Parts: sequence; C-alpha cells; structure tokens
Amino acid sequence: MSEQEEQDQPMNDGPSKPAMREALVAAAFELFLERGFEQTTVDDIVSLAGVGRRSFFRYFPAKEDVVFPDHERSLAEMTEFLESGTGEEDPVKHACDAARLVLRMYAEQPSFSVQRYRLTRKVPGLRAYELSVVWRYEHTLAHYLRGRYDRRPDGALRADVIAAAVVAAHNHALRTWLRSGGESDWTVEVDAAMAFVTGTWSDRAAEGAADGGDAEPDEVVVLVASRRAPLWRMVQGIESALGETRQVQS
Repeated sequence: MSEQEEQDQPMNDGPSKPAMREALVAAAFELFLERGFEQTTVDDIVSLAGVGRRSFFRYFPAKEDVVFPDHERSLAEMTEFLESGTGEEDPVKHACDAARLVLRMYAEQPSFSVQRYRLTRKVPGLRAYELSVVWRYEHTLAHYLRGRYDRRPDGALRADVIAAAVVAAHNHALRTWLRSGGESDWTVEVDAAMAFVTGTWSDRAAEGAADGGDAEPDEVVVLVASRRAPLWRMVQGIESALGETRQVQS
C-alpha cells in the first residue's frame, strides 16, 4: 500500500461514519482556538479526529468549509421554505420568515456559533468566505422575490432591495445575539428586525395602515342642539364633550 493510500485510510478506533463529520468539526475548532486558523493544517485536523484525509474532503471541500458546516443545509431549508409558499402570502413576510430559519440554525448551537463569530473576526480570509455565504442567502431571497414581483415594472429592483434589507436586518439581529455571548433572546432580536423590514417594504402593511389597520377606532361625538342656538354655544358644547372624553381616556 502506498503512503498516500495509507493517509487516505481511516485510523484504527476512529469515529463511526455518522459521527465523523462532527468529529472533524470539533477537532478543527479545538486546533483553531489553540494554534490559530492559519497555523492549522488539514493533516493536523484529521490526525486529531482520528480519520484519513479522504474522509475530510468527503465532507469539506476546503479548510474554510469546516468553519461553516451547516450553511449548505440551512440554504437548502431556506430554498424549500420559499418554494413552499402558495403565492397568496405576503412575499416580504415570507422572505423574512425564511431568514428566521438561518438565525435558528445559529441558535441551535450557541457555544459553537459564538466561537465561530470570534474566530471569523480574527481571520480576514474567513470574513471573506462568510461574505460569499451571505451573498448566496441574499441571491436565494432575491430569486424568490423576483418571481413574486415579475409583473411590476420595478419588480427586479424591488426584489433586490428587499432581499438586501432582509439580510441586513437578519445580520443585525444575529450580531446582537452573538455579541451577548448567545445569552440574549434571539427570537426577540429577529422579531424586531423583521418587523422593521415588513413595516418598511410590505405593500400589505402599507395598505393596512391606510385602512386604519389595527389602530384604535376614532371616537364619535354627537351634539344635540337647538337650531336657534348660537354657533359659539355649539362650539362650547363640542369642546366640553371632547374634554370629558380625553379625561376619561387619560
């Protein structure tokens, strides 16, 4: 057996196949935190994980990919969610709900997500890689929104701008949660961020506001007066009625 073939073979007593991916991620981050990302090689990772090089590249095309192991799954979930719409839902809200799935992915592993955030901030190459991942999410959202706005003259522009807004709002919520060390309530952060996007860009939100939406209904004041009553007395009666109403509300 050649030296290369020996390197490609799993080492004895290595992890079982279902756990191999997780073992590689755990080994990589242990070394990244101990030695630094640039100083850690793929050989170092597979040696600590107890597997061969071929096993690493079966799961991760490059060393950078082991830092973001869940984004392919998350992107697939987002795409599936967007395609599951009936076409009757508010497209902006649907896009925002899709973005929530990504933040939930981070929240499922708070310690790992916080470690990755701190590591990414230190390594320029990882920040560049992360930007490419973010672009893929934005591209997926824009593709969905373009389909929903294809009959509008400004459809393409609107889709791209809203997709960028959804991603920016999501990233703001995510960074706020990560900076707290994963201790804050991520659902509160993302709810506030997505509410801002829908309130700004959703046509249905604008229609609701124009129609009164869920606002408190205006109170009606009815004044009964004699036709012969002077105008000043009618005005005085209205002011008196309004004053009593405001006192009750306060």
